[in-house]
Amino acid sequence: MDISLLPGTSPAAGFDAPLDMLSACHGRIEKQCSTLRRLAPHLAEHGADADARQAAANVMRYFDTAGRDHHADEEQDLFPALLESMAGSDAVCLRDITMALTGEHRELHAAWAALRTQLDSVARGDASALDAAAVDDFIVRHLRHIAREENELIPMAKRLLSEVQLQDLGKAMRARRGV
Repeated sequence: MDISLLPGTSPAAGFDAPLDMLSACHGRIEKQCSTLRRLAPHLAEHGADADARQAAANVMRYFDTAGRDHHADEEQDLFPALLESMAGSDAVCLRDITMALTGEHRELHAAWAALRTQLDSVARGDASALDAAAVDDFIVRHLRHIAREENELIPMAKRLLSEVQLQDLGKAMRARRGV
């Protein structure tokens, strides 16, 4: 069973459409979570074979780079732009959402730190290192977080941000990635 991710399976979105890019990143996070979900049973059946070690390394690489950048995109650029664009009743709602999502980012980071140590051990050949409960917790937290961003944050951003703010967001995302 191939438990690796296929490259290019997420929708293509560029810096000129930063909200679409954030949504596409959510899809890639879900794919990484799917890989994680398949990894524990794979380890039980096949041990830390080449596929398992590569899958662990791929997940680590994704969350150490793109996952980290995604949260920075939101906290350093999207949330401030939204708060700047506040009007009327949106103000309280936006403050609540951005504060809650920032808190969730901290929780996700802590869950990642624990899981990353386990994945590093798997990548080095230790089939017993992965705790299925830690994997499930990580996945559930991410899926709940993504649902909130997709159902609340992104639609609000599409409604409130100006074209100039979206261009600035795209530029900041590009710069963060050194593109």
